Amino acid sequence: MTYDLVVIGGSWGGMRAVEAVLGGLGDDCPAAVVVGLHRGTEERARLSRLLQHHTTLPVREVEDKDDLHQGTVYLAPADYHTLIEAEGTIGLSTEERVRYARPSIDVLFRTAAEAYRERCVGIVLTGANDDGADGLRRIKELGGVAVVQDPGSAERHEMPTAAIQATDADVVLPLGEIGLFLRGLLLQARTRDPA
Repeated sequence: MTYDLVVIGGSWGGMRAVEAVLGGLGDDCPAAVVVGLHRGTEERARLSRLLQHHTTLPVREVEDKDDLHQGTVYLAPADYHTLIEAEGTIGLSTEERVRYARPSIDVLFRTAAEAYRERCVGIVLTGANDDGADGLRRIKELGGVAVVQDPGSAERHEMPTAAIQATDADVVLPLGEIGLFLRGLLLQARTRDPA
């Protein structure tokens, strides 16, 4: 079994948490990585530039109908829901906010689960609400891997706590261990199933 898609969600303190996760991935990541963060509309280009300083993987702001490519980090744009489509593309939507957020982590995770099923890894990081918990549960239900930041290492514990309560997470890790765990998971899967 290989994992072709990693979806990461965070809110309050999420930028620093995503930087830490990406820093542990290395430059040979065999999956596409899509990051959904609650953020203001004025932060459009700045966040992708900041993330680029913490990874050797290319970081791009999502455009509607972008194709997903392994080894690339896609950042969900502000004020759009990001949807993973079955044909390996990303769609954008301006539908109603979910839990007061757009982009919604639940929307990103649910669509990723439906499109990639057991080939999807979902990661819920720090945040001050419960966005992402339902989506992570759906990833797990469809055979994917559910990873949650240990609430004790989170800047705000509400989001990872809600994710732990909503699903039987495969692993709950301190922030500093998530990137290396993810790298090992992806590369081990690739070694077991090189096709």
